[in-house]
Amino acid sequence: MKGWERKLLHTSRAVFEIFMKGEGDPLCVTHHYSEFNGTGDYFAETFTGTNRVFLINLREAGGSDKANAPYQLSMLETIYDLEAVREALGFHHWGFAGHSTGGMLGIIYGIHFSKSLDFTVIVGGAAREYMTFSKDCIYNEAHPEFSRMQDLIEALKQTDVSLDKRKELSIERTKLSLHHPEKYHELFSLCIYKGMSTTRMNFFIRELQVFDVTRKLEFISVPTLIMCGRFDVQCPLKYSIEMAEGIPDSRLVIFERSNHYPFLEEADRFMDEYASFLSERK
Repeated sequence: MKGWERKLLHTSRAVFEIFMKGEGDPLCVTHHYSEFNGTGDYFAETFTGTNRVFLINLREAGGSDKANAPYQLSMLETIYDLEAVREALGFHHWGFAGHSTGGMLGIIYGIHFSKSLDFTVIVGGAAREYMTFSKDCIYNEAHPEFSRMQDLIEALKQTDVSLDKRKELSIERTKLSLHHPEKYHELFSLCIYKGMSTTRMNFFIRELQVFDVTRKLEFISVPTLIMCGRFDVQCPLKYSIEMAEGIPDSRLVIFERSNHYPFLEEADRFMDEYASFLSERK
């Protein structure tokens, strides 16, 4: 598998580490607290056959600049950072695709900067805090796997965990979000690995408690493809339905045999739906 090209991009706001791969129209991909490297990312890899993908490490992640103040780790400030990246790359507009918390960033991006976007793709995301009112969410105390998920997250935050142990913990955490956990090694078969920015993760957990942009969804004026697994335990399906109902030019696709990773669990259909979405825009 071809690797990703790395670049340290100097922008008007900070220096960001980005990874590039693929050919076609530009597509921005990021996640709110993941740390990417030259091996790429499973979600981002999905789009490299159709787009020139720009995979971005945000502040405090990878080789990107640190935050000078806590507020710079917020979701809204992150969107201003992405705008600075777009401008530094010389694009008048680009597409955005985000999975999970990356999808949440995509929603905020669309609300505030639709003029800079060709489209957004939101996979397994939400427009508001998704834990408190959904017992189907693994982050809700009523969920049977809540305690184990919390234990795994806390263990992964530790800096003294060996690489082998970290990999073991990460695999177990991911299996909790697969419709068929026994297929883990089949689905995650590429040499792709990534880390987690504990600083960003901790800030996100606090910000999430007051996150709700559902009343602003009508301000997203670009075509939006919303995709979600029927059995998503991280951001349950009802939050994707809610986004689709609130965004004027949106399309919802439900994957009947997927949990949180439809781009792997039903990869062929995922790519077909994305290709159809692109063709409808032309």
